Amino acid sequence: MRRIPLIGICAALVLLVAACGGGGAKSVPSDAVVVVGDQEVSKAEWDALLLQTKRNFQATHRKFPQAGTEEYGKLKTNATQFLIQSSEYQQEADKLNVEVSDKDVDARLAQIKKQYYGNPPGQKPASAAQMEKRYQAALKQQGFTDKEVRQGIKLQLLREKVFKKVTADVKVSDDDVKAYYEKNKKQYETPAQPETRDLRHILVKKKAKADELYAELQADPSKFAQLAKKFSTDTSSATNGGKLPPGVGVKGRLDPAFEKVAFSIKENVVSKPVKSQFGWHLIEALGPVKPGTPAKATALNSQVKEAIRQQLLAQKQREEMDKWLADMKKSYCKKISYQQGYTPPAGQDPCKTPAKTTSGAATTSG
Repeated sequence: MRRIPLIGICAALVLLVAACGGGGAKSVPSDAVVVVGDQEVSKAEWDALLLQTKRNFQATHRKFPQAGTEEYGKLKTNATQFLIQSSEYQQEADKLNVEVSDKDVDARLAQIKKQYYGNPPGQKPASAAQMEKRYQAALKQQGFTDKEVRQGIKLQLLREKVFKKVTADVKVSDDDVKAYYEKNKKQYETPAQPETRDLRHILVKKKAKADELYAELQADPSKFAQLAKKFSTDTSSATNGGKLPPGVGVKGRLDPAFEKVAFSIKENVVSKPVKSQFGWHLIEALGPVKPGTPAKATALNSQVKEAIRQQLLAQKQREEMDKWLADMKKSYCKKISYQQGYTPPAGQDPCKTPAKTTSGAATTSG
């Protein structure tokens, strides 16, 4: 059974989230665990999130931490910080006039069901009933409800829409593209190709055997393939009469002693025994040395331009979003008040200490 995507959101408590800690002056109602700006996070929401995580632990056969343990304390803190971060996002989304409708959630869930609970390519498409049955089985297996998955999807869509809104004015100019290309030209060139040669050889362990075979070939060169099949210890080429596979006879990639002879002997002439790290070789060049080609620059054509533009756009969008998030978190650090018992332990307040994001990168909040 496939795991439901967005499990990172649904099972948020197992993640470290970089929401803001607090120092706000607002009083916290008795039925709330924290006040974030103009919103309250209710005790009911907090309990529901912790219960959701407990069900996921049980469904996936993991032991849920006992109250009072360090692990349980981390889950409590993560639950609070996750809900703070969600509240911050929602409030800022409202200011940006960003909304996620039930229709949006339905469409994304339908897409998820088709992608993860449909039939593999090449098979008859799964019916809606089949996909729904598999989806419900996955919910049970992971300890989630349909409502919780929909909440996770809604949060994900909210983040996506906020990202789109925040980065809407980010642009990449033709000058940006050209400057990047000029600075990184080597990334856009066809690499130089070395000289190559079609070769065949016979490899044996002892020089005496190599000398014996060399003498036999001097008397009758046409026996090379026959002798290679019979005596060569290079099994990859022996079955082909000693001929090296395509892409092997490349200058700069062979044993130095072997290569020196292989690229210097005349065509259709068998070399005297050559010693390498693998043993003793008798080498025959089956054709002339094929010249290599120098590196060739790729012009700044439309395809290269578009690839660079998309790369730079993604980078600029990430930078813009990172700045927006940093500003948001900094502003909310002054607008958060905790209920007694829910304040982050010493060293875990994201506004006062370095914190890890969900990707594991270290950041400093506050």
